[in-house]
Amino acid sequence: MSSNKTATATQINDKLPIRMLHDRVLVRSDSPEGERRSGGGILIPATAAVGKRLAWAEVVAVGQNVRTVEVGDRVLFDPEDRAEVEVRGTAYVLMRERDLHAVAAERLQGAEDSTGLYL
Repeated sequence: MSSNKTATATQINDKLPIRMLHDRVLVRSDSPEGERRSGGGILIPATAAVGKRLAWAEVVAVGQNVRTVEVGDRVLFDPEDRAEVEVRGTAYVLMRERDLHAVAAERLQGAEDSTGLYL
């Protein structure tokens, strides 16, 4: 684990007195819900109807049976399939590892040996 991830994990552990169980993952959303901007800078109101849109979030805690993500990874998930929890005034999303669609992490760039399959 790099010193950056260790520092991040320490900061998170200082803030969250939580130990995740089993295959659960706790994430913090990258962007608040509501208005957002398009790639061209156009403001899109929260009430605008859009197709099913996945969201990115940062992993802040993982259970002992989680195999493919670590604290600090960015993950892609469906915001409609989520359970929200508030801890010390901050909203988090709780989900199972199998509900994640993708993982973005530097350590994955050369990982050819992992199949990513669930048995």
